[in-house]
Amino acid sequence: MFARSAFRAAAPLRQQIRHYATEPAPAQGKSNKAFVYSAAGLGAAGAAYYFFAGTPAAKKAEAKVSEAASAASSATADVKKAFTGGDQGFVSLKLEEVQNVSHNTKLFRFKLPEDDMVSGLHIASAILTKYQPQGAEKPVMRPYTPISDEDSKGHMDLLVKRYENGPMSTHLHDMVPGQRLDIKGPLPKYSWTPNKHGHIALIAGGTGITPMFQLCRAIFKNPEDKTKVTLVFGNVTEDDILLKHELAELENTYPQRFRAFYVLDNPPKTWAGGKGYINSELLKTVLPEPKADNIKLFVCGPPGLMTSISGNKKSPKDQGELTGILKELGYTPEQVYKF
Repeated sequence: MFARSAFRAAAPLRQQIRHYATEPAPAQGKSNKAFVYSAAGLGAAGAAYYFFAGTPAAKKAEAKVSEAASAASSATADVKKAFTGGDQGFVSLKLEEVQNVSHNTKLFRFKLPEDDMVSGLHIASAILTKYQPQGAEKPVMRPYTPISDEDSKGHMDLLVKRYENGPMSTHLHDMVPGQRLDIKGPLPKYSWTPNKHGHIALIAGGTGITPMFQLCRAIFKNPEDKTKVTLVFGNVTEDDILLKHELAELENTYPQRFRAFYVLDNPPKTWAGGKGYINSELLKTVLPEPKADNIKLFVCGPPGLMTSISGNKKSPKDQGELTGILKELGYTPEQVYKF
């Protein structure tokens, strides 16, 4: 099932989105099955609380929620982590499985050193990959954001698009199960805590969706996090839309808290979504207004998209100057984060 992508007429769309962007987030009545991996029974107990608030059953449900959350927290504290940062250095991981996702994108599952280990990544963070080309003086290193849940044990998944003349993406696409890759982490990005912002907007292109998906997964698997999320996702063709099933499930499960808008450079004749490139008119229509309270915009994609939307960051520690469409629309550097 595809996420909803059809655009209504401009004026009604603006009215609808602005209402969505400014109204308080509704209480969350159920948890997303695809995004909850721990504390069994937590979602059911939470649902009972919302349906029977004020009754003895609600008090029991609330107690179960607290007990399950406490147990999950204790279990997480004791779990072993594959990546601990600091002076750990690179860890050699074996490629366990490869899956073709599209004509130029593959899903790579790497086995962690022990079956009961988690990756050790936090929200939001990434990993750094390294390999030494034959005859080259220096190794090739590239960061990636895993798409597997941070609580997943025994494995870590990377979604990688092959780029022409991209040394690391080409190396990964040439790998077969059983081979190894040097990986280190976590590389801290934007530190997220539940309800840090009332409404966030994610502007992504291509595999720039991976850090956005990591953030979405953390928000919607946490029943305490009520953050609203608007996604604007640009791609070349419909087949290039990565994680579209997972994004559609989010939108269907949380229709008042998650909205997704898709734009294609080369859309099919039947495409009802945005056409061309992500532009000022679209962003002005669907994003929360610059004057809205406690909002944050995240941008990630190829250099051309970054230049057009926000300007590129100078380095991992320097966000660089805010330029492009977001500056023209009146957003401040404090409201924008470039992955």
